[in-house]
Amino acid sequence: MDEQTTGEDAARTLIEDMAHAARAAAAELACATAESKRDALLAAAEAMHADQEKILTANAADLARAEDRQMSPAMIDRLRLTPERLRGIADSLRAIAQQPDPVGRVLAEWDRPNGLHIQRVATPLGVLGVIYESRPNVTADAGALALKSGNAVILRGGSDSIQSSGAIHACMVQGLRQAQLPEAAIQLVTSRDRAVVAAMLRAQGLIDVIIPRGGKGLVGLVQSEARVPVFAHLEGVCHVYADADADPQKALRVVLNAKTRRTGICGAAECLLIDRAFYDRHGDLLLRALLNAGVEVRAEGALAQIPGTVPAQPDDFGREFLDSIIATKLVDGVDEAIAHIRRFGSGHTESILTENDDTAARFFQRLDSAILMRNASTQFADGGEFGMGAEIGIATGKMHARGPVGAEQLTSFKYIVTGDGAIRD
Repeated sequence: MDEQTTGEDAARTLIEDMAHAARAAAAELACATAESKRDALLAAAEAMHADQEKILTANAADLARAEDRQMSPAMIDRLRLTPERLRGIADSLRAIAQQPDPVGRVLAEWDRPNGLHIQRVATPLGVLGVIYESRPNVTADAGALALKSGNAVILRGGSDSIQSSGAIHACMVQGLRQAQLPEAAIQLVTSRDRAVVAAMLRAQGLIDVIIPRGGKGLVGLVQSEARVPVFAHLEGVCHVYADADADPQKALRVVLNAKTRRTGICGAAECLLIDRAFYDRHGDLLLRALLNAGVEVRAEGALAQIPGTVPAQPDDFGREFLDSIIATKLVDGVDEAIAHIRRFGSGHTESILTENDDTAARFFQRLDSAILMRNASTQFADGGEFGMGAEIGIATGKMHARGPVGAEQLTSFKYIVTGDGAIRD
């Protein structure tokens, strides 16, 4: 038996063992009280506060390894934890803890002439498999949202964040233990072997849904290889369109924030479309601000004549840079902007900057991305900002969950049918 086969067998056995433990835990979580789940999350948040130094020490080791491997600044930014970011993670746990329990909600109910009373009731999905890259915060976010929605979860973080994720996972387990919930409810794969990912993707009947969180390469692999249903989060090729009727000062603030607040997240703007009428009226206001902020502006057509810009290449449109780079071009009206986004967008988030209600309505009606915004930064494409406490990802597909995937989106439903000796003729 060669080494590759041995690795595949070991990975399959590992995932099967974890999945069986997760299924047993999921059966308990499905009927766990709202109070016990809340207590577990609050205890996990307190553990993160108490173990802050341990987590930061683990993260420093991951960062040192990432720098040795010459990872990109954007990827290192995703990996980096700071006291402020840890407080944000703990606050997310507390916010999720205080949300209404999504399990057991009566989604609809009705009576039938045959004497039946029918209810559609929210239920957990079962066992989630979350595969992610270089984002240790996902360990807490995904674990918390799975727990809140009554699901067990198997987490496979990137090898670059393995120590950080392990330290955070220990806090999540401490919360489960304190609330007397099964520790197998939130499991972390600590193996760096890529065969583990393949084993998760093939674990039909054991894992109910796979949620990938990462770059195009990871998500594409998951979509092509998975034998388990997938919540797709492909790319964040987010567009901002400055309409002819945009307020220039609002546009300036939004464009700068959408691109520069954090360049390595999926909600960062990757393409700026400028209406020709706006450009004729206000000139290079937006591009000059981006250039002054240190952004590399890859411009097409007349915009490429602006000093400091770089001529755009055809593949710059539809590209997720995850860096301090943006593609830009002039368009003639909202319909041309819509056509461009339909061609090059990834279905994630698009924002229109305009004071014209009719134009905004047309933009919203004729585009079908998961999130559409008006006069707001694409960086708001985040479950926390949507009031979900956190998100497990931004789903860009159209089946089941779409947009920020919070606890409510991690439920399915069942029908409860009540009669009084009812029989069918």
